[in-house]
Amino acid sequence: MTTALALEDRMSTPLTGSRRPLPILSRQQTTELKPSLADPVEYRKSGLSLNWIVGCPLECGYCVRHLFDNFGMKTPRRLMSDEDAVLALTGHRYFRPHTTPIQLLNRATDPMLPVVKPHLFAVLRALDGQGLTNHVLIITRWRVTPEDCEVLNPLSSLRVTVLVTHSGIDNPAIEPVDSTIAAASLRTLYEHAERYRTVLYWRPIVPGLNDSDTHLRRARQLSAHAHATVFTGLFYRQEIADYYQAHGLPEPYGDTARRKILPEQSEQRILDHFHDTPQQGAPWGALFRKTSCAVAYAHGEADYNGHFGIRELCDICPEEQVERCGQAWVRPDPAEVTRQARALGAVGEVEVTDRAIIVEGLDEPPRYFLQHGYGYQCHDRSKPHHHRQHGRAPIGWPGPNGPSAA
Repeated sequence: MTTALALEDRMSTPLTGSRRPLPILSRQQTTELKPSLADPVEYRKSGLSLNWIVGCPLECGYCVRHLFDNFGMKTPRRLMSDEDAVLALTGHRYFRPHTTPIQLLNRATDPMLPVVKPHLFAVLRALDGQGLTNHVLIITRWRVTPEDCEVLNPLSSLRVTVLVTHSGIDNPAIEPVDSTIAAASLRTLYEHAERYRTVLYWRPIVPGLNDSDTHLRRARQLSAHAHATVFTGLFYRQEIADYYQAHGLPEPYGDTARRKILPEQSEQRILDHFHDTPQQGAPWGALFRKTSCAVAYAHGEADYNGHFGIRELCDICPEEQVERCGQAWVRPDPAEVTRQARALGAVGEVEVTDRAIIVEGLDEPPRYFLQHGYGYQCHDRSKPHHHRQHGRAPIGWPGPNGPSAA
């Protein structure tokens, strides 16, 4: 087991003044990385993701870094300078000023590690200095201090949200980092928030591991220290399953999936625990199924991912948010959507339904480009989003749209 103190010691490399900048990997070192990891910009559902720093010592067993073959890379290193990272993002073909949501350092390190956050803050200041008003999502499970909040609050243009990952998992072989660290960070962020917002990112929820009544009660208590709460399940890809098997960890499911796994019964237990009938207009409080819904609510805006079209997602949302999203949600012109989709490489019929734009032949990046441009869901016809399954894996959703739970 790696203790939090040992992790902090490992990360406390001196920087400029008190710390020096992280070294930049050589061209040769970069070519040895998996190409998808060496590319600093990736389009994900919650935004155009900029990852110019790779390497993390936190060792969470379910980390997506398994997918990039760099879980063993514990010491953070830069792929490029902070200045070049900003240029890579703002010069990307899918970047649109003031529209494209942005994620910073969300797939290969933790942005609040002591040696990483000076670079995070440098990029935030550079983007804010350009007057950009894009949403910026920062996801962390590490320590956030009042001094960090003093850096975030003066950002005057960007709409910044810090999402604090908290799972409550107490098996150190799966998650070595004590969840009390994230809980303390959440409270600190909420207490000092002026212009930025903070979200309790309650994940990954795994049946039998961290969904006891005690875990649910603790999460509800923590939700009082956030502007919104989003809950979600586990990405359980083959690479992660291989790691679990190799290390003798209890396997959460009997199969892997492309999408996150959160069984129907688990979701219902969460909703039952949060429900409070006397709470007029918001009986579940500020609880959301989707990240962008929580982020938008925290900033008093309509969801930029257009989830309003998938109306069963909205049944737990505060009434004021449903009204806000409904007013902003506009079904786009099919001819215009078809022209854009064709230009991006779509084949076959392009359809605009009451729920989503349906396309064929487009990978995730161009679909998200359309989705964020129109504020309207964009789905691949070959990978349908089944009713009430909320875009999750079929595991644990019995019935015609999915097999019984594994």
